[in-house]
Amino acid sequence: MQLRSFLCASFAFSLLAATLVVVAVDNSTYYVPRDDILLNCGASGQASSFDGRSWTGDTGTRYVPSLNGGGSFDALHQDPSVSTVPYSTARVFTSPFTYRFPLSAGRKFIRLHFYPSDYSNHAVSDAFFSVTSGPYTLLHNFSSYLTADALNFAYLIREYSVNVSTGGLNLSFIPSTAHPNSYAFINGIEIVSIPDLFSSATPLLVDGDDGHIVYTIDPDQALETVYRLNVGGQAIPPIEDSGLFRSWDDDSPYIYGAAFGVTYSNDPNVTITYPTSVPSYIAPPDVYSTARSMGPNAQVNLNYNLTWILPVDAGFYYLVRLHFCEIQYPIVKVNQRVFDIYLNNQTATEEADVIGWSGGIGIPVYRDYVVMTMGRGQMDLWVALHPDTLSKPEYYDSILNGLEVFKLQNSNNSLAGLNPGARSQLYVDPRDVRKGSAKHKSEVPVIVGVIGAFAVLLAVICLIGMCKCQKNKKMKKGKGAVTSNGPYGLSPLSLYGNTRSAMSAESNLCRYFSIAEIKAATSDFDEFLLLGVGGFRKVYRGEIDGGITKLVIKHSNPMSEQGFHQLQTENPSLRLHGPDLHRGYMRSALPSHRCQAYHHTSRCEGNKYTVRWQMGCNSFRFQALEDWSERRRVPCQHTVVKGSFGYFDPE
Repeated sequence: MQLRSFLCASFAFSLLAATLVVVAVDNSTYYVPRDDILLNCGASGQASSFDGRSWTGDTGTRYVPSLNGGGSFDALHQDPSVSTVPYSTARVFTSPFTYRFPLSAGRKFIRLHFYPSDYSNHAVSDAFFSVTSGPYTLLHNFSSYLTADALNFAYLIREYSVNVSTGGLNLSFIPSTAHPNSYAFINGIEIVSIPDLFSSATPLLVDGDDGHIVYTIDPDQALETVYRLNVGGQAIPPIEDSGLFRSWDDDSPYIYGAAFGVTYSNDPNVTITYPTSVPSYIAPPDVYSTARSMGPNAQVNLNYNLTWILPVDAGFYYLVRLHFCEIQYPIVKVNQRVFDIYLNNQTATEEADVIGWSGGIGIPVYRDYVVMTMGRGQMDLWVALHPDTLSKPEYYDSILNGLEVFKLQNSNNSLAGLNPGARSQLYVDPRDVRKGSAKHKSEVPVIVGVIGAFAVLLAVICLIGMCKCQKNKKMKKGKGAVTSNGPYGLSPLSLYGNTRSAMSAESNLCRYFSIAEIKAATSDFDEFLLLGVGGFRKVYRGEIDGGITKLVIKHSNPMSEQGFHQLQTENPSLRLHGPDLHRGYMRSALPSHRCQAYHHTSRCEGNKYTVRWQMGCNSFRFQALEDWSERRRVPCQHTVVKGSFGYFDPE
């Protein structure tokens, strides 16, 4: 009892001390950048943008000693929702051109503004170019037209962070030589001095192993801002940032499914006060004064993850920064709200306790992680939170206030990704709802798409009804069928209750794959087809039947049983049963490795998630549930699934 009293008194004293410190720090002013350049390319003189910031035309400035090879043009079409400054004029280059900025040494934000449009006789579809800054490649063979069309944005802003040594910064625009009539263009350039936001960070590398190591951010490392989200709050414009003129976007377009949780702002009696360990420029008070949590119902919270899905370029490391602050009573003590953090379905932190980290209510704290992605093209980066049960907290809930994702340069000093393909008329990116950057598209293709989708849906309903009747007939003849439903009406996949019944079912439900077929499906486990790395280790994409059927092949590490343990104990929504499911994978053909094949197709319709499961059996036998009556409709909620997401959807 005396020890408990001593600990309580110590915690109270430390909380009071922290409060005294942060109140003093909270009175400090926002960061004032030494270098703050706003260049309105293709223009002359001074002009103000929508937010009141003053831009200087690049014509006649010291940053452009000569305009040979660069012409000034007006955009032929101007979206009324887009600010005329800096997006109504552009500097167009038909040959390599370099801006030269004399700057003080230190880290800078570089923001490039693009408004895809025809400029005089230069067609927007011909603009393919690269952008470099000293040794760093920021963009390569970049098409603003394809990128903006894929995202359904009217304009684009690309933000980079580079370290500038003595001598200043050169920014080069290089038209592509691989495309006829190609040219480069730029509408606006921002350069802002920033404090040390990265090199002092000590992020944990999330690599699927139980013990994470600290990933060092080199002082000369170049980064690209991919996402900056105000979680649970509205978008924050640059002029309301803490001196760095950053834009913070609404996080709701990136929430997975219908599990939005709840949003709220700080209690009127809670003031955001920064400790010495969190400078006020890390994020503005508006970020920490709003939050998103899972909600008040513990049973509901325990059955889903609060998840954000963020499309990124594969093949890079990413720094993920999560901002936390408890802002509502009664969360004022340790072990009241404790949760786990998952990145790309790997455990980043267990037993995260914001009060334990920060020391009290209203005190911001942030945590950094680095995740690795492999392959090429686009992939999804998952950020998920789930209540921690082992610590037995007072509330089974989780919380997040802000989320930032930064791409790290690769070994070639490049941050450039691939251009996206043409946007499908029926595909709507969740980021379309971002204010100020969405195009106004014609509604005709959408109407046509809805009519077509309705026709397809009607046909599918008829097919399901026919198959349902057929299945009912079969079930009357069979014995031992499992009909109990799992959470949300999802029928668990039953491999029957014992080895004998499982073996009797395998001849009808499973397809056998030889190692030769598996190698052919994955091009002999080509790293280009690698989808991710999980507890099962590597996950590959594959194709069989002449490319008609897409699979995911999980290739395990023979030195670790972690993947099999996760498969049994951490996937309750899959309801895996039977000893043969996890023993003897390719026992004779590939004794030192284990693999598993899955096929899964799904789509979300309204608030229902249509799932068709085809699970792998032992020895590479593939369960072929061809009966469409096996489809189930469940709520669009993320289940508590760990491991690599590769085994869920090969797409």
